[in-house]
Amino acid sequence: MERELICICCPRGCHLKVDDKSLTVIGNSCPRGAEYGAREVTNPVRIITSTVKVYGCDIPVVPVKTEKAIPKAMAMKCMEEINKVTVSAPVKIGDVVIKNVLGTGINVVATKNVYKNRVESKE
Repeated sequence: MERELICICCPRGCHLKVDDKSLTVIGNSCPRGAEYGAREVTNPVRIITSTVKVYGCDIPVVPVKTEKAIPKAMAMKCMEEINKVTVSAPVKIGDVVIKNVLGTGINVVATKNVYKNRVESKE
């Protein structure tokens, strides 16, 4: 069976056609598109981004993400785990919020510095 996908590897957004039996990919402009298409029909993965509640700060949440992509089928369970967590300020970029989420070996980490009673970002 042939599946039609839009590649998300770069802004180009190539329209791919992937044969899920032979894993042949057409429509890609680069090798990353071919890899993405084959992976998407065999084992789709996603990086999960969300927020976690913070105590001791004047903002209610800190943004977080998985360090690497996790299987797409685990995305909702991952969100359930993230929603259970509350951290205390201060939180630094890269701090592990959940270690080894769902036994994947992948950590959920903070993506913004959050300080007690104030937020600073270096942009």
